Amino acid sequence: MLGLSKQDSALLLFVIFLTLATPIILQPFPEGSALAQFNAGYPDLMQRFAIYGIFAIGFNLLFGLTGYLSFGHAVFLGVGSYSVVWMYKLLSYNILPGLILAIVVSGLFGLVIGYISLRRSGIYFSILTLAFAQMSYNLAYSVFTPITNGETGQQVYGNDPQFLMGPHSPTSPHLFGLLMIDSLKVPVGGWVFTFNIGYYFTAVIAVLAFYLAMRIFRSPFGLVLRAIKTNRTRLNYAGINTKPYMLAVFVISGMYAGLAGGLLAAMDPLAGAERMQWTASGEVVLMTILGGAGTLMGPILGAGFIKYFENIFSKINENVLHQWFSWMPHQVNDVLSAILNPFVGEGWHLTLGLLFVLVVIFLPGGIMEGIRRLAGLFGRSQGEAKATEAQPAE
Repeated sequence: MLGLSKQDSALLLFVIFLTLATPIILQPFPEGSALAQFNAGYPDLMQRFAIYGIFAIGFNLLFGLTGYLSFGHAVFLGVGSYSVVWMYKLLSYNILPGLILAIVVSGLFGLVIGYISLRRSGIYFSILTLAFAQMSYNLAYSVFTPITNGETGQQVYGNDPQFLMGPHSPTSPHLFGLLMIDSLKVPVGGWVFTFNIGYYFTAVIAVLAFYLAMRIFRSPFGLVLRAIKTNRTRLNYAGINTKPYMLAVFVISGMYAGLAGGLLAAMDPLAGAERMQWTASGEVVLMTILGGAGTLMGPILGAGFIKYFENIFSKINENVLHQWFSWMPHQVNDVLSAILNPFVGEGWHLTLGLLFVLVVIFLPGGIMEGIRRLAGLFGRSQGEAKATEAQPAE
């Protein structure tokens, strides 16, 4: 199917199913229950899952396949956001022209940054990309204020040209009239499921991005990238010039990041320099390593994991903890709340950091390695059960 093997086709269908069912899967608890705090089936968070999944997929093409670690991918995220907002300002709120521009401009940035950075390898490559990221952040924050609007961030104002805006044109991001903010809420018993246009638009793009990454992984181009990670020197001795391959994958990875940044602005018409900070670059590194670098599903799982912690655990405060333990004696309630309080709310980074350390120590291959181990244990137990059944009775 679509040029994929049977196994890859099954994986793609599984990803499509998960994408379509996300509003239901992420809403497991009834609205009125105490555990509703852990529901994540609301549009903004679902969109972030899909958008940062695209960001991580693109980064994984570079880092997972070639082993080249970039600390500057947030540059493309910010460039993509600024491109979409400027299309809002010049044309209209239709998101399609902005997304096309975001991909093109981030590709050009990737060509320039990659051409210079790839003249070095290892830690020197990483430092060069970090330098470009910080330089871009400072330029956007203070020097190119006519384009970026500095620390305030770029947004649409009433005096902007918007040449394609008609008297009845929507005044929020849309795709040919379909507003990204529109949602259909479906109550089922104690649950309320939200089906949002903006989420499904980003989800469709995420599935297409995943399919393209899958084709790259299985292509001869992808095999050369894997060989570069294994031993680039040997390829050079074999007469294969690896530089065009490295530059190509760097540009493709940057275009993925630019698309993700454009989608962030497509959902919320605002672009700021903070999206170019080194912390944003470090976040996608954590997503990829946590999920499993070099795997297809790992970066998506890592992105969802981190964004879930950022948006769900950060909202749990001391009052919520007291409500959870309200059935316990007062003294026990206070002690448990005091113990857990540093790990939630503003301290969610601490919990995520501890989980990240545990994953790196016990699951070096990330979440995907844990899934493979569980699948192996399940398969082995099933095989042992069948073998036992097949043994003749004495």
